[in-house]
Amino acid sequence: MNFSIKEFKRFEKQIILKKVGIFGQKKIKKAKVIIIGMGGLGCPLLSYLAASGIENIAIVDPDKVELSNLNRQILFNINDLNKYKVLQAKNKINKVYKNIKIKALKLRLTSKNAKSILKNYEIVCDGTDNYNTRYLINDYCKNNKKILIAGAISRFDGHLFKFDFKKKGSCFRCFMPEQPMNENNCETDGIFSPVAGVIGSLQANEVLKSILNLKEDLNTSMLIFNSLKMTLRKVKISVNKNCYNKCKR
Repeated sequence: MNFSIKEFKRFEKQIILKKVGIFGQKKIKKAKVIIIGMGGLGCPLLSYLAASGIENIAIVDPDKVELSNLNRQILFNINDLNKYKVLQAKNKINKVYKNIKIKALKLRLTSKNAKSILKNYEIVCDGTDNYNTRYLINDYCKNNKKILIAGAISRFDGHLFKFDFKKKGSCFRCFMPEQPMNENNCETDGIFSPVAGVIGSLQANEVLKSILNLKEDLNTSMLIFNSLKMTLRKVKISVNKNCYNKCKR
């Protein structure tokens, strides 16, 4: 895989990093990543993955753009209202990065279609806002040895998770074995819009580190961001011996 002069110039600031280089940029270019949820997390996540040079990305979301989305879903504007998020996001990205192949799926991920949708992607990014879908994504990735990078946001806080299921260790169910009685998400609790940008960008950061096989990653850990106190806290997620997925150390 060769780079044109134009490509080299575009990614020059990444390529000069010792932990990236030409070889690393080629790995980024040929990586296959899927994003579930094209909302407050999916928008900055897709933007940074595209800008970094990934050329094979799928995006999944059944929803259309609503007025209440515009405070945090930065790929959309007033002209996108009542149009499918994935189609508008694809159009916006391809106007800037014409070489990127974006597969836009305007549907909801379910237990019936998860395999056919996720099987061709090595890294799965969860930007959804409900526990049923989070468990579904977690379980599929665990059983099929995918890399899962998940984000969650509510009020002034954000959480980031990474699980490399090619290795032994915990999963999301180890951290939260059962769905809570009350779901905390943007719809129920509101969201401070910059939090979505921070966590979505950090998801992109972990995706790129995973592609490059950098050791300093978040695997089997959770990063907690408090935007009021401006703190970041990293917490290890231990294996739960009673985990539904029978995780092992």
